[in-house]
Amino acid sequence: MSQRAPDQRASREATDSAATCRGRHASPWRLLLLVPLIGTLVPSFYNQRTPVLAGVPFFYWYQMLWIGISVACTIVVYRATRSHR
Repeated sequence: MSQRAPDQRASREATDSAATCRGRHASPWRLLLLVPLIGTLVPSFYNQRTPVLAGVPFFYWYQMLWIGISVACTIVVYRATRSHR
Protein backbone atom coordinates (compact mmCIF):
# COMPACT_ATOMS: atom_id res chain seq x y z
CA MET A 1 0.00 0.00 0.00
CA SER A 2 2.90 2.35 0.58
CA GLN A 3 3.76 2.00 -3.12
CA ARG A 4 0.34 3.32 -4.19
CA ALA A 5 0.56 6.50 -2.14
CA PRO A 6 3.30 8.11 -4.28
CA ASP A 7 1.44 7.09 -7.46
CA GLN A 8 -1.77 8.66 -6.21
CA ARG A 9 0.08 11.77 -5.12
CA ALA A 10 1.76 12.09 -8.53
CA SER A 11 -1.57 11.58 -10.25
CA ARG A 12 -3.21 14.26 -8.11
CA GLU A 13 -0.32 16.68 -8.77
CA ALA A 14 -0.60 16.07 -12.52
CA THR A 15 -4.36 16.69 -12.39
CA ASP A 16 -3.88 19.89 -10.37
CA SER A 17 -1.15 21.03 -12.75
CA ALA A 18 -3.37 20.40 -15.80
CA ALA A 19 -6.26 22.29 -14.20
CA THR A 20 -3.97 25.22 -13.39
CA CYS A 21 -2.65 25.26 -16.93
CA ARG A 22 -6.16 25.20 -18.42
CA GLY A 23 -7.24 27.98 -16.08
CA ARG A 24 -4.26 30.11 -17.02
CA HIS A 25 -4.99 29.87 -20.74
CA ALA A 26 -8.75 30.25 -20.41
CA SER A 27 -8.65 33.82 -19.13
CA PRO A 28 -11.18 36.02 -20.93
CA TRP A 29 -8.67 38.88 -20.77
CA ARG A 30 -6.67 37.13 -23.48
CA LEU A 31 -9.48 37.81 -25.94
CA LEU A 32 -8.44 41.47 -25.78
CA LEU A 33 -5.32 40.48 -27.74
CA LEU A 34 -7.54 39.74 -30.73
CA VAL A 35 -8.55 43.39 -31.08
CA PRO A 36 -5.24 44.58 -32.63
CA LEU A 37 -5.09 41.46 -34.78
CA ILE A 38 -8.51 42.08 -36.29
CA GLY A 39 -7.87 45.81 -36.66
CA THR A 40 -4.80 45.22 -38.81
CA LEU A 41 -5.66 41.91 -40.45
CA VAL A 42 -8.37 43.25 -42.76
CA PRO A 43 -6.82 45.77 -45.18
CA SER A 44 -10.21 46.89 -46.46
CA PHE A 45 -10.62 48.72 -43.13
CA TYR A 46 -7.72 51.04 -43.91
CA ASN A 47 -6.99 50.80 -47.66
CA GLN A 48 -7.59 54.48 -48.44
CA ARG A 49 -5.67 57.73 -48.61
CA THR A 50 -8.01 60.06 -46.78
CA PRO A 51 -8.19 61.41 -44.15
CA VAL A 52 -4.66 62.77 -44.17
CA LEU A 53 -3.05 63.50 -40.78
CA ALA A 54 -0.03 65.86 -40.83
CA GLY A 55 0.58 64.98 -44.47
CA VAL A 56 0.50 61.22 -43.81
CA PRO A 57 -2.16 59.20 -45.66
CA PHE A 58 -4.68 57.25 -43.59
CA PHE A 59 -3.22 53.93 -44.75
CA TYR A 60 0.03 54.63 -42.88
CA TRP A 61 -1.10 56.48 -39.78
CA TYR A 62 -3.85 53.93 -39.12
CA GLN A 63 -1.27 51.15 -38.93
CA MET A 64 1.03 53.25 -36.76
CA LEU A 65 -1.87 53.98 -34.40
CA TRP A 66 -2.33 50.25 -33.89
CA ILE A 67 1.19 49.95 -32.49
CA GLY A 68 0.15 52.01 -29.47
CA ILE A 69 -3.19 50.24 -29.19
CA SER A 70 -1.43 46.86 -29.31
CA VAL A 71 0.98 47.89 -26.57
CA ALA A 72 -1.90 49.12 -24.40
CA CYS A 73 -3.85 45.88 -24.91
CA THR A 74 -0.78 43.80 -24.10
CA ILE A 75 -0.14 45.75 -20.89
CA VAL A 76 -3.77 45.41 -19.78
CA VAL A 77 -3.78 41.65 -20.43
CA TYR A 78 -0.43 41.18 -18.69
CA ARG A 79 -1.51 43.05 -15.57
CA ALA A 80 -4.89 41.33 -15.46
CA THR A 81 -3.41 37.84 -15.80
CA ARG A 82 -0.11 38.07 -13.91
CA SER A 83 -1.75 36.98 -10.65
CA HIS A 84 -2.45 33.62 -12.30
CA ARG A 85 1.27 32.92 -12.74
